Amino acid sequence: MKILITGASSGLGAEMARQYATQENELILLARREDKLFALRKELYEKVKNIDIIVADVTAFETLQEKLRPIQNLDIVILNAGISLGHDGVGVPSIADFKRLYDVNVLSAHAILEVLLPKFVAQKSGKIVFISSMASLFSMPSSKIYSSSKRALNAYAEGVRYKYNKYGIKVVNILPGFIKSELTDKNEFNMPFILQTKEGVERILKAIEKEKRVYAFPLRFYLIIQILNLLPNFLREKIVNSLH
Repeated sequence: MKILITGASSGLGAEMARQYATQENELILLARREDKLFALRKELYEKVKNIDIIVADVTAFETLQEKLRPIQNLDIVILNAGISLGHDGVGVPSIADFKRLYDVNVLSAHAILEVLLPKFVAQKSGKIVFISSMASLFSMPSSKIYSSSKRALNAYAEGVRYKYNKYGIKVVNILPGFIKSELTDKNEFNMPFILQTKEGVERILKAIEKEKRVYAFPLRFYLIIQILNLLPNFLREKIVNSLH
């Protein structure tokens, strides 16, 4: 398989690259941190059939698209690039931070797919994997921008699935809970049911293989969120206010 992974220089993206690094796979790793990408390519070079890197900031949309246009015969794109502002406490996030988060977490996905979707349609195959978040299902006051960006990504993924299914294109939307990474290392609070990076990525890759439309995990965390969402608004608000 030929697999493109964005946000591949660290965390979940780098671990996905490690787990996909076999003699049957060709990897294209995209991220903005050149030194980390080169180090990862050096680590995996002898394990994988072929490995290329693309150094690009996913928010530099025109440059990003130019670098993606030469890609042909792609089997899977994993839209993993994402950022968080951390938890904003009593402060009000700036509009610049808000915009950058949406550029990375939402708009970059469309910038990439604007180039790749016509290729998938032409070959009548392809798998698009969105890395969303369990945070998209429940918005805590201190992470409202991040949660809203991932909820927007869910809606976008759903629309892409409906529109392109007839062309043989599969869409997988992954909603992880807490997995150890640079993203979660910013959090200064207890993270329930947190998974180590390797285990979290193993679950993600298994869901991709099984072509699960939506996969939220860990199950216990997902069920707790679903129960909270079923509560009356006044009770849910009381519980949320007691947690922060």
